[in-house]
Amino acid sequence: MHTRSNPLLPTRTRSTAMTLRTKMTDAEAALWYHLRDRRLAGLKFRRQHPIPPYVVDFYCGEARLIVELDGSQHYPSADASRTEMLERQGFLIVRFWDNKILVEMERVLNEILHIASDRTLTRPFGAPSPEGRGKQQKA
Repeated sequence: MHTRSNPLLPTRTRSTAMTLRTKMTDAEAALWYHLRDRRLAGLKFRRQHPIPPYVVDFYCGEARLIVELDGSQHYPSADASRTEMLERQGFLIVRFWDNKILVEMERVLNEILHIASDRTLTRPFGAPSPEGRGKQQKA
């Protein structure tokens, strides 16, 4: 019998994600071009990825990094509880204004890469330290 590695998503979350994938903004489409197919340093990103009860714009699983794009109708105070809940689950949320994506793409990509690299190079909790670190020196 086959067991699922991922739990089933709530129907509403799944349908919202599917709808959002077909209605990308210009900024989302431009950023997705650079993130898809592991184009950014081999990092795997997903777009409109469900993390119930939310759907995030872009998600890199190995770095537990969420990239959100905010348009002109965005109000930062509205996302406070969403951000807090996701951060409590160990995700790092990075936000960019749509205009910055369209005008400063190279700078945005460098920032995403820098943040993701820092998070993927960190030793997992409980992993042994690199050789020689933490050992006492012999006299």
